[in-house]
Amino acid sequence: MYAVTVGSFLFFTGLVGALTWFFTRRDDHSSSQGFFLGGRSLTFPLIAGSLLLTNLSTEQMVGLNGAAFTNGFCVMVWEVVAVIALVAMALFFLPRFLKSGVATVPQYLEIRFDHQTQVITNLIFLVAYVGILLPIILYTGARGMIGILDIQAMLGIESESTTLWLIVWAVGILGSIYALFGGLRTVAVSDTLNGIGLLVGGFLITTFALSQLGGDAGISGGANLLFEQQKERFNSIGGSASSVPFGTVFSGIFLLNLFYWTTNQQIIQRTFGASSLAEGQKGVLLTGALKLLGPMYLVLPGMIAYSMFAGENIKADHAYGLLVNRVLPEPLTGFFAAAMIGAILSSFNSALNSSCTLFSLGMYKSVIHKAASEQQVVRSGKIFGWIVAVVAMSLAPLLAKTESIFGYLQKMNGMYFIPIFAVVLVGMLTRRAPPIAAKFGLVAGFVAIAVGYFVSPFDKIVASMHEFHFLGIVFSWLVILMLIIAEVWPLEKEWVQQDVGAVNLTPWRYAKLAGTILVAIVLAIYVAFADFSVLP
Repeated sequence: MYAVTVGSFLFFTGLVGALTWFFTRRDDHSSSQGFFLGGRSLTFPLIAGSLLLTNLSTEQMVGLNGAAFTNGFCVMVWEVVAVIALVAMALFFLPRFLKSGVATVPQYLEIRFDHQTQVITNLIFLVAYVGILLPIILYTGARGMIGILDIQAMLGIESESTTLWLIVWAVGILGSIYALFGGLRTVAVSDTLNGIGLLVGGFLITTFALSQLGGDAGISGGANLLFEQQKERFNSIGGSASSVPFGTVFSGIFLLNLFYWTTNQQIIQRTFGASSLAEGQKGVLLTGALKLLGPMYLVLPGMIAYSMFAGENIKADHAYGLLVNRVLPEPLTGFFAAAMIGAILSSFNSALNSSCTLFSLGMYKSVIHKAASEQQVVRSGKIFGWIVAVVAMSLAPLLAKTESIFGYLQKMNGMYFIPIFAVVLVGMLTRRAPPIAAKFGLVAGFVAIAVGYFVSPFDKIVASMHEFHFLGIVFSWLVILMLIIAEVWPLEKEWVQQDVGAVNLTPWRYAKLAGTILVAIVLAIYVAFADFSVLP
């Protein structure tokens, strides 16, 4: 029964692995620039493919469709607002990062502020990646695979918990091998190949699901039935009871997207490896264009599952895997499972590679062993990567009791997204802000959000205002207080950024036009699906 599914899964997984090896077999994996930045040789298709698939991991496929299952179309805000953040990355942030020739965000903060700021930022990133991001990637990946391939029945395992542990460790070990022996360009190439499969598979899920929902009427009949059954849920405006109330679009949601696409090391590291500013801008803006299609495979399947599984009392985060298992033919199920594994590996690889980069360049080379050779730096990253991978694989199954994994991810992200983004933004926009302002922003922001989330009675106050508004308030106060510090204790001499000549900084001639068009399309989508009657 499972032979065709397993066969197609192994074929597509093996094909991606073989092609990745072929394209990267002569790459430099021994130097830090070759291992961590792909030798600064990435062109815009690789950048766009890697950016897209790193984002399109199982916390998106499983988590966002699960959020759509519960809340409806309004959760598409996570996809369309991301386009605005990508435009900001291409036009404002990327030129400044590339000008300094950095491999990590903390390195940029060291250049702008001082060494201690870099160390603090590194530690925050590492704690967040090891304790939050990597376990979530592995858990959602395993959760999706269990639903898609029905691995419990396939292997004859009675316990779902045992199956979860098995998949988490299998995927974690495979992902570690990719990331720790291949480096960034290997990750980028495999991301691009898997991205093609995931996009095709994502659209196939929507197509087959609509067709099954429509019965004899086919895809168009399914689309009409879906709209009729969930007319009120096809609203880009989130009501007060949804996970994304409309007001939060302009506070926490917008800020989380800005950090994610402009300052998150796991995501933007491949843009640091761009062969030129123009290639980087084209890659980032192409990612923005592709993100406009996101609701088609990250939101609609969750809404279709809501119609198909009504009354079955399934958990939201189980909806997507169950939908795939029910609507895809056996050969395509194996293909999509392979693409899903690619998505898991992509995000896991990227986060692990970024963790190694942060540790090796930010901690080992600059704090622990300043005289380390290139080979020692790379080796330290690989050893640290294996330690991190084991910790993440041990923590991932413990997330099984979480009610909404996507909501949990966004909430926990705020603890490090907000303070780091505030410090980077102030550093780029001002010339007199001193290092003490950056350190205050990092430490105070992280502590304030953690206290607001976990310490009574502050957690009740945060819950009463919505956590995304809370993040917006913390961000605003951090920026204000850092600007006050800059006025009271300014740098004696204005900071001037130096061009280190890492890459050609000539911008893409159509970057501003492309960015303007993308923002206009985002606004048009929002207006087209808006029903403000849900607002109080």
